[in-house]
Amino acid sequence: MQRLVDYFEKPGPTNTTRCIEIAKQAVQEGIKHVVVATTCGDTGVALAEALSGSGVNLVAVTHSAGFKSPSELELIEENRQRILKAGAKIYTGTILTHSIETSLATQFQGVYPTTLIALTLRRFGQGAKVVCEIVMEACDAGLIPENEEVLAIAGTGRGADTVALLRSAASKRFHELKVLEILAKPRE
Repeated sequence: MQRLVDYFEKPGPTNTTRCIEIAKQAVQEGIKHVVVATTCGDTGVALAEALSGSGVNLVAVTHSAGFKSPSELELIEENRQRILKAGAKIYTGTILTHSIETSLATQFQGVYPTTLIALTLRRFGQGAKVVCEIVMEACDAGLIPENEEVLAIAGTGRGADTVALLRSAASKRFHELKVLEILAKPRE
């Protein structure tokens, strides 16, 4: 098997358009489930509208309430409505490698298992860590099935710069999650 991979010179939102093109191609080739990370909703809207009418099961995964500051939702309401109108689903919940352990590490200066997992995955890039998290989160919420090939799109900060094909698993079965292919990622 051979696959063309896009390596971006720099991370960030300038790569979003190309990541969407890669996602559209994967859906045309038969991918049935796509998961995208989106903070304020811009990337979620762009992908949802690009894939609208394709029949794909698209899940936009956002930060949990209070991620940035107490009780705040970062997803802009207008973007939420546009994502839903385009036929996608939205999951808002806790990032698997964050929250409780981050709080403990801050207070007790320790290193905890999910922190180690996050740090290890970041060696491949921020987006590579996030694609793993969002697929498990979408499985945990019952929005995508387990043990399926799922396309995941994430980025570094804002926008998209990483596209990967994963075999899905819920977080309880983390060891069954497999990164099958990297289709795009930044070199830095």
